Amino acid sequence: MEGMLLNTFDIKSDMPDVREAGKRLAEIIRASKGQQAIKIIHGYGSTGVGGVIRNAVRKSLAKRVRNHEIKAYIPGEAFVSLMGFDDVIRTYKARVAHDADARSGNPGVTYVIL
Repeated sequence: MEGMLLNTFDIKSDMPDVREAGKRLAEIIRASKGQQAIKIIHGYGSTGVGGVIRNAVRKSLAKRVRNHEIKAYIPGEAFVSLMGFDDVIRTYKARVAHDADARSGNPGVTYVIL
């Protein structure tokens, strides 16, 4: 797994509204089936908009876990903060640990385990 690059999708760079960001997320997940993990860049809210998208993305991903559409998700900052994702990180860390944003605890990204 070392050196493996994650497919990365930026759903916030053109500052979409929450509805459009949600559509993008759904399409990305559909198109990424067969991969182990992907990285979603949603921003962290420094402009006010990124935080809304981040929260909506994570809410959607939690629902997708409950509906068995994805295996799990890991907020970027969960690698450096206690957020209740310890078991998920232990289980899936090999899929994303090589990514610089995971090592730095970037709150503007979320990893999706497919």
